[in-house]
Amino acid sequence: MAEQYQVSGRTAADIVTSVEAGIRLNHLAPGTTLPPVRRLAADLAVSPATVAAAYRTLRQRGIVETAGRNGTRIRHRPPVAHRAAEPLPDGVLDLTTGEPDASLLPDLTIALARVDTTPRGYAHASVLPVLEQLTRERLLAEGIDGDITVTGGALDGIDRVLSAHLGPGDLVGIEDPCWANLRDLIAALGQRMVPVPVDECGPTPEGVAAAIRHGAKAIVITSRAQNPTGVDITATRARELRDILSRHREVLVIEDDHWAELSQAPVNVVADAVDNWIFLRSVSKPYGPDLRLATAVGDPATIARLKGRMRIGSGWVSTVLQELVVELMADPATADTIARASRRYRSKQRRLCGALADHGITAFGDSGLNVWVHVNDETSTVTALRDRGYAVAPGARSRIESPPAIRITISGLPEDRISALAEAVAAVPGNTSPLA
Repeated sequence: MAEQYQVSGRTAADIVTSVEAGIRLNHLAPGTTLPPVRRLAADLAVSPATVAAAYRTLRQRGIVETAGRNGTRIRHRPPVAHRAAEPLPDGVLDLTTGEPDASLLPDLTIALARVDTTPRGYAHASVLPVLEQLTRERLLAEGIDGDITVTGGALDGIDRVLSAHLGPGDLVGIEDPCWANLRDLIAALGQRMVPVPVDECGPTPEGVAAAIRHGAKAIVITSRAQNPTGVDITATRARELRDILSRHREVLVIEDDHWAELSQAPVNVVADAVDNWIFLRSVSKPYGPDLRLATAVGDPATIARLKGRMRIGSGWVSTVLQELVVELMADPATADTIARASRRYRSKQRRLCGALADHGITAFGDSGLNVWVHVNDETSTVTALRDRGYAVAPGARSRIESPPAIRITISGLPEDRISALAEAVAAVPGNTSPLA
């Protein structure tokens, strides 16, 4: 409880610092409700305006969120200090990570041996021409054309583009449910989220149209393997979304194709239906999370702004890393490894979704690393599954207005435990009943 930690300070800045310290020292846990403005003002003998200003700053930094009648509470992952995952009990299978199976990633040994390690300086701070050419050829084959650069991963690109185009308080339409890291980023930027529902075909046209009507200046969508639902945008849905966006060309559209070469479905691009757009393709899932690089294609103005933001920040993506990615992109053995991994992930998703459906449980998972499972109550399901030897992620981290669910990462799920896991989910009271 917040009462166990006494927030202190005479100024708004002091109060902010006190709350941040409470989080760093684990005295203020995620979900903790802070005292009401007037009560804390009375306790600290300051004006309510001072406390309100402090709470406003904390919200803009993504540290707290307003929970309606429940007051102001600490966000589930406040950007103050890294909270390491709590160790699981012995015998509990971790299905929460959202990470690829390390045994299915390409061996970097040969590619690393081919990388030119000649020392280079600031004069080489740009996109390697060979990487730009390879990227352009692949994108043109998929009907995507524009200016090209590289970023330090998909989230890095989204961060810099949103920072360059939008300001604090601006509205951003995001998928619901969504990638939890994206929620954290938007909160940290001081921007506000507008939920766009996702169904089995992708973001709904009605949801995108509603977000724009509500004043969203940007829309962030996922091409394939949407996290957490695993949904791919279908060709029909892409046409519907493009039709809506083409009538609102002033809206910035950011499209994330993180599943990239692992995808078995063709990409149906939406972003370039507007004037300012960017399409990001990360290498983290097919090549490995430690390779922090994403290629970015977009209109000239958006790419120029992205480059400008990088120039005054990290500067550029390491040319050594770029060369490594070039080697991997051109390596037939790496392509074979990625194809094998794609088949393995898809097989597990189908089997788990099928096993859950046999119990009358709704689950999504067209592609990607996760299966999104509708449940009656997240807390009871997560607790019951842990007692049965399975750690899964509660859907609350990814949901805005969508109904309760859990996220199961299938990359670390053994084939011979799929049926037992489905039975464990079904054994939780309420999960096999039709949901309202």
